[in-house]
Amino acid sequence: MRYTNKQIQELDRVSRLKIINSITGIKPANLVGTIDDEGKTNLAIFSSVVHLGSNPPLLGFISRPRRLKFGHTYTNIQKTGQYTINHIHPEFIKKAHYTSAKFDSEISEFERCKLTEEYQANFKAPFVKESNLKIGMCFKESLDIKNNGTIMVIGEVEQLIIPENAIVNNDIDLELTNSVGISGLNSYYTLKKIETHPYARVEQVPKF
Repeated sequence: MRYTNKQIQELDRVSRLKIINSITGIKPANLVGTIDDEGKTNLAIFSSVVHLGSNPPLLGFISRPRRLKFGHTYTNIQKTGQYTINHIHPEFIKKAHYTSAKFDSEISEFERCKLTEEYQANFKAPFVKESNLKIGMCFKESLDIKNNGTIMVIGEVEQLIIPENAIVNNDIDLELTNSVGISGLNSYYTLKKIETHPYARVEQVPKF
């Protein structure tokens, strides 16, 4: 099967969403937790979290337009400057998936989808208690992507909570965290470690 840009544009909306959301391969599956000034919490699933740099430790994710206004996640981040990124595990995939429903701002996805708010010292935004690997983020900047009206939200890691057994030789073994990945809009995958190789240096590249 071969698609041209014109054929992609002519696909019905759902088919186009499923295909284009899948062609990048398996993406990280995360829940982003936020809270507003009045203490109302929000939780939403994202598959667009990316590493932007290690010094300082920066992560980004894409906030998609929500008709005439942005979603509650972005709004809350703008108000409080804090948010959390929480890995998803097989035990609560279904609950995490349904946080993508367009709930009214008065409804907390934590409560509606039966996930537990967890708070750390000196950090306002809620973590997901059920998650094994969770990250507390401080908002730094947002970049407008003019071609489709989305926003890249960029933050710096303020807190990092990782299971001790998942740290192997100063590296994180994601298989041991039991984290899952996502493809398209609704397909979830477990992660299996296949190989590990040393940092690549020109003089050490083997002869294939």
